[in-house]
Amino acid sequence: MDLDDIALLWERHPAWRLLRARNAPLVLSFLGEYFVENNRGATPAGRLVTALDDYLYSVHRAEPDRYTANPSTYLDDWAGPESGWLRAYYPVGSNEVHYEATPALQKAHAWVENLRSRSFIGTESRLQTVVELLRQIVRGSETDPDSRIAELERRRDALDAELAQARLGNFSVLDDAALRDRYQQVASTARDLLNDFREVEENFRTLDRSAREKIASWEGGKGDLLAELLRSRTDITSSDQGRSFQAFHDYLLSEGSQDELAHLIATVQSIPQIVPDRRLRTVHHDWSEAAERTQQTVRTLSEQLRRFLDDQVWIENRRVMELVRAVEAAALDVREQAPRDIGLTVDAPGVPIVLPMERPLYDTQPESIVDSMLAPDDDSESELDNLFAQRYVDTARLARNIRAIVPPRTAAALDDIIRLYPVQDGVAEILGYLTLDDGDIDIDIDMGDREMIIDYTTPDGESKRVLLRKVTVTRS
Repeated sequence: MDLDDIALLWERHPAWRLLRARNAPLVLSFLGEYFVENNRGATPAGRLVTALDDYLYSVHRAEPDRYTANPSTYLDDWAGPESGWLRAYYPVGSNEVHYEATPALQKAHAWVENLRSRSFIGTESRLQTVVELLRQIVRGSETDPDSRIAELERRRDALDAELAQARLGNFSVLDDAALRDRYQQVASTARDLLNDFREVEENFRTLDRSAREKIASWEGGKGDLLAELLRSRTDITSSDQGRSFQAFHDYLLSEGSQDELAHLIATVQSIPQIVPDRRLRTVHHDWSEAAERTQQTVRTLSEQLRRFLDDQVWIENRRVMELVRAVEAAALDVREQAPRDIGLTVDAPGVPIVLPMERPLYDTQPESIVDSMLAPDDDSESELDNLFAQRYVDTARLARNIRAIVPPRTAAALDDIIRLYPVQDGVAEILGYLTLDDGDIDIDIDMGDREMIIDYTTPDGESKRVLLRKVTVTRS
């Protein structure tokens, strides 16, 4: 970076502007704890004003003349365009303004937090992380089958040797310093991952904002705009950060991965040599909430498509009604004041004359007798087996299955749910899952290239298989 770039950031970047602000300690201490450390999303204005009022009350007990402005004034100032530390907006279906932290606040808080002196700085775990990532890059980019087989055999031999030593009771255990080193690296990476979500969400929101601008200023046809918006939606999902985020989100949606992650965190937190970090205890739930907020930002682009189509239909219907009203008004004017100079111009050399007697006379047609009643067939028997073979799919049972597996504010794949609760009513039960509409349950069908295979047994005992798009079940 050269001098001009740094000067531009010093002047315009909200994070640097926060570090130069006079009330920076108040902003970083209150908003940093409320939004960053507690991983809170959008918060109604009333709730945030109450929290800031309580915080200022505790400050005034020690220093009465410090930060004497009204809490609402502080929030309006922090969310203004000249600050940019909070984002103020109205969510869909709410008439109260909501506030949420911006990536600039996140970066400033992280920078100030790193200024603290640390009594223990681990380096070994970070070195091993770098070496392991380099190994994954080399192994993942290897295209020679012989090289891959040789590497797998080497790793297998090393595991066999380690297993043999473990059976003899010879194995090494991490000492206290190594445990603290690795735990510090895990906690730092987990917090950094939460910080990155805000920036990813902001990038997605920028793409969504550009789509809104295209809708507001578009003057062409609907087809061209829809193609442009769909291209923007594809750019989000096919970009590098979109694919990386989708892989992370799929990992969190896996029930097995969630159970393993929760077990590992609980086990590490119970090790006596480690001083547990309270934020790490529920960090996997914080990841899920942050990922869901980011995913919701991506969904808003699809909502823009539907809103645009509805608006266009309304505009076209309104134009049709205006034309109809104009025709009716013109007809009324002609009825009351008939025009005198009216004529008909025929662009033809002459007008053909047809005498009335040249037309054929009316010719009556004989009546046709139609007997629509069919004679009953005494030998035929009604086929009633198919009528009694109808099966009823209990959607309440399907909702109970989902609630028994998927905790609130989490999600799971449909094939994992069916694996735990086998299908009883055939493909009709699978369709019941796809059309399930309950209060806290949402069904999300991935329209990309992702697919899943579901094996089920029909009520007659026949095993069948169905290929579906990737289906995600989410509980709010």
